[in-house]
Amino acid sequence: MSQSRQPKKSKHKRRKIILFSIMLPIMAIILVVSVYATYLYSKGENALDKAFSSIRDGKGSSLRTQKIDPTKDNMSFLIIGVDDSDVRKFEGNSRSDALIYGTLNVKTHDLTLLSIPRDSYVLVPGTDNSSEQWTKITHAHAYGGPELSVQTVENTLQLPVDHYIRFNFDSFLDIVDNLGGIDINVPVTFTEQDSKDKAGAITLKKGQQTLNGEEALALARTRHIDNDIERGKRQQLVIEAIIQKAVKTTSITTYPKLIETIGDNMKTDLSKDDITSLAQYALTKGVNVKTKTLAGSDSTIDGTYYYTLDEEALHVTANELAKELDFTPPFAAATTDDTVADDATAISAE
Repeated sequence: MSQSRQPKKSKHKRRKIILFSIMLPIMAIILVVSVYATYLYSKGENALDKAFSSIRDGKGSSLRTQKIDPTKDNMSFLIIGVDDSDVRKFEGNSRSDALIYGTLNVKTHDLTLLSIPRDSYVLVPGTDNSSEQWTKITHAHAYGGPELSVQTVENTLQLPVDHYIRFNFDSFLDIVDNLGGIDINVPVTFTEQDSKDKAGAITLKKGQQTLNGEEALALARTRHIDNDIERGKRQQLVIEAIIQKAVKTTSITTYPKLIETIGDNMKTDLSKDDITSLAQYALTKGVNVKTKTLAGSDSTIDGTYYYTLDEEALHVTANELAKELDFTPPFAAATTDDTVADDATAISAE
């Protein structure tokens, strides 16, 4: 009897050992992922806290009649790209190198990006340290940082800027490299300096390719091969490509590096809850990216080059953007040319 039971006990024991040997690594993986997720969340909170920088005394746009909730309402934002690298040796604020006004329509999932040429001739409001003057819009950031850039764009478009996001070239390079590069159909062959101002360091050929951080920055910066309008279009291409890659990135090792980049090199008045909600929105809903440019012409005033905006076209564009915000069109007399279609790209997390 005892001999007949022994094999059953041994078999049962072996089953327990096999089951334990399978479950142990699974439990270990779950434990590691749980600890990592907790670390990542904590690290993310710290980084977003570090990146947060309020303007306008924490109040919303004066053009709004009520506070906007980015998780529920259509919202606008201003992307400000600056070159404050050690090469420039700036004291205080640098000029903005890129300005993009964006709207997010949470109902239609449309993300509209309007490039504003850096040499646009606009009225920049006065500050404690500077007087009101007509000058290049790039100077607004140098005179009064993100707050004056926001105020200048609001005055120009007569539309609210609900939030701003400022990044420098270091963050740009890190984001693209940490994503493993971005895929872009480069529209033109060109040679450009790198982030250290080494002349002729970057040469890109026209066509579809994967760009690293330095190459993507060169594409976004180059402006002497044509004009600011085309430069703005290239910047839009780069931003679309970054969004496209970010929403499709599945490698968990990517996120800590991106989070560190946000904390070290970016400033925004979006709260961490707002950023988390917007990220979840993009990852689950996807976005349709539309791009716009501002029509205008080259001009010289007192020996200085400016880009003079076409007033009628500016008003039409502002009214179109107002619709994306459920905002009253600011220029009632302007007519919309419905025959002109926006460039659009659908970006999905799938």
